[in-house]
Amino acid sequence: MQDCTLEGSRLLLLAKSQHVSFLFRSLVRAVSTTLDVLPLHKVAICYEVKEFVELVAKQARKGEFEVDPSDEFATKKLLLVLQQFERGIEPNMNTMNEIIDYLKIKSWNDCDREIKFLEDEISLLENRDCNEREVPLLSSLVGFLSYCRVVIFESLDQNSDELEAPRPSMEMIAITCLNPEDFRCPISLELMTEPVTISTGQTYDRASIQKWLKSGNTTCPKTGENLKNTELVPNTTLKKLIQQFCFDNGISFARFSNRSRDITRTILPGSSAAAHAMQFLSWFLTRRLVFGTEKEKNKAAYEIRLLTRSSIFNRACLIEVGTVPPLLELLATEDKTTQENAISALMKLSKHETGPQNIIAHNGLKPVVYVLRNGLSLEARQIAAAIIFYLCSVKEYRKIIGENQDVVHGLVKLVKEGTTCGKKNAVVAIFGLLLLPRNHQRVLESGVVHALVSILASSDKEELVTEALAVLAALAENFDGANAVFEASALSLIIGMLRSATSRVGKEHCASILLSLCVNVGADVVGVLAKDVTVMPLLYSLLTNGNSHAAKKARLLIKVLQDFNETASSRLKGSSILREMNGLELRN
Repeated sequence: MQDCTLEGSRLLLLAKSQHVSFLFRSLVRAVSTTLDVLPLHKVAICYEVKEFVELVAKQARKGEFEVDPSDEFATKKLLLVLQQFERGIEPNMNTMNEIIDYLKIKSWNDCDREIKFLEDEISLLENRDCNEREVPLLSSLVGFLSYCRVVIFESLDQNSDELEAPRPSMEMIAITCLNPEDFRCPISLELMTEPVTISTGQTYDRASIQKWLKSGNTTCPKTGENLKNTELVPNTTLKKLIQQFCFDNGISFARFSNRSRDITRTILPGSSAAAHAMQFLSWFLTRRLVFGTEKEKNKAAYEIRLLTRSSIFNRACLIEVGTVPPLLELLATEDKTTQENAISALMKLSKHETGPQNIIAHNGLKPVVYVLRNGLSLEARQIAAAIIFYLCSVKEYRKIIGENQDVVHGLVKLVKEGTTCGKKNAVVAIFGLLLLPRNHQRVLESGVVHALVSILASSDKEELVTEALAVLAALAENFDGANAVFEASALSLIIGMLRSATSRVGKEHCASILLSLCVNVGADVVGVLAKDVTVMPLLYSLLTNGNSHAAKKARLLIKVLQDFNETASSRLKGSSILREMNGLELRN
């Protein structure tokens, strides 16, 4: 009954109406059987209660719970449409409109809500590895609804004057009285996707509490009480409330439940019907991008942005039919929203293995760089930086990208002005360029070192700081880069990072930078390190706790410092260790 009241479950319940009817029928029969065998004459209850029980038992025996004829007719239409999709036949629009109207899906947002619900259900089934029967049906329904969302609903916005306000369900009323913080797992502090209750009555996310128990713990993490047993009871009611909370606030439940989802599962479609629906959609969207009005082009770009979000198959279909060239042309638009949708769609397509090739082959670097430098919004510029990163992932394109000075200057400007996400996009794109040695000098000349050092000094985002350290480590490998890092007064910051970083990768980058500074700058750096009593213990810690690469860097640094302590500072430049290291390839 909770499933029947969930927002977004209309199409699924129509498709499974016979099964739902069977479940209700089975439930009523079970009630009827139980009451029939109940020895009322032995139970000490009043006459009125006995009379009521007998009445319920009589009604239960009569209960049929057959599918409503109108539901049955609509279900047959739906199955016919799915069969047509499966055979590669584009269904009749009137039939699809009739199904959508019957379900009272009146707007683009209503349709999108149904799709998100089904995608969440698919994710849950895949995570449980029980998708043999259910996922193909759900995938077919997603394909049907995606087709309807794109083709039937021309506007992205609801017309509130023509729609009745939805009546709040009991769950929607209850949710407003709850603190969303109650939906977070006490262990991980993340939104619970599979809440379960343990013997102490406390609720946790299944993955978190299982990890706790597997570690040998026998107490409740929150109360400290000893557990009577390790049984995990699904908290279905709380899960439904969390799902409803996500729907009401425009949050995709899949965003949380899909964290560990392997996207490679989407290389193939979930069903033949879903595959053909996507192929029909790809042609439709391509025609809209080429021949549509400005409004239609914007919507087409937005739909591609959604369809390619988490499906490799969808990306392949859209690239194959030729959506890349018209999307590139849209980047020159003077409409901010259209530009954002187009650049976002291209970014999703650039993640596909053939995406970078298609962008470069259609002279797409120039319009992407134009958005990077002159985008109508900061968001568009940040997304363009992400595309540059994906283009740099192809070895053959790093030369042509690095030779374009607008690329480097645009990325460095974003490192200085972007949001945390934008800075990260720019930093990783710069790192991609540095994979080609001839790009090092161009990147150095752009003033990137000072921008990266500023991140180290001011950012509290560990992931961003780690990426900045990786770029500095790459730049410091040669003489000019190491001197630029040293002259930017970064030495004390790097030492501090080595001391305070919680990330093993971050510590490794710090060790790599310090080693490069010792090799390329010399005594000025080694002297500072040798005087800092905290450095040597940190390096010994990397020897034992780091990987082989980090241990190698730490070992060489320890040798340098030991050599310094044994040799007069005036003779440091002649040190055998430094002579030996000058010929090393530090990143091997």
